[in-house]
Amino acid sequence: MFQDEARFGRINSPHKCWVRGKRPYVYCQIVREYTYAYAAVCPFDGTLDSLVIPSVSAGAMGVFLEEVAKRHNDKTVVMFLDQAGWHKANELRIPQNMRLLSLPAYSPELNPAEHIWDELHEKWFHNYTFDTIGSVEDRLVEGLFALENNKTLVNSISSFGWIVSVY
Repeated sequence: MFQDEARFGRINSPHKCWVRGKRPYVYCQIVREYTYAYAAVCPFDGTLDSLVIPSVSAGAMGVFLEEVAKRHNDKTVVMFLDQAGWHKANELRIPQNMRLLSLPAYSPELNPAEHIWDELHEKWFHNYTFDTIGSVEDRLVEGLFALENNKTLVNSISSFGWIVSVY
């Protein structure tokens, strides 16, 4: 599996969109409130495990890893992740059925989980404004749940040739 986390918040910027008839109004807001989504994707079968947590830290990462380990308790999970500080922290608790391997530094193009964020931003957060951080989290959970239940789509956006060729 490949893991990544992304920040989602109330700050937004307008993007181009297609409309018919009237000129659309796209509202902007600059409110610096954020929450974080953690995701792990299996490019072989399209499995996506995700969790929304209000911070990034070794403790939050440990909670996410524990959740993934519970969901796949009958398997040994090899998790590839970037080299964020909380991924290498001494206090990070790694579950028994999980092995962590680091991707090269500064190479997000190697991580298929990055495409999950692109899909969420494009389909679930495009030209939206939110009144509260809770509504951001609700929308985020809704989008992640939809992706978790669409293995075909997740597989199509995460199965890089160099990964699936070794399987």
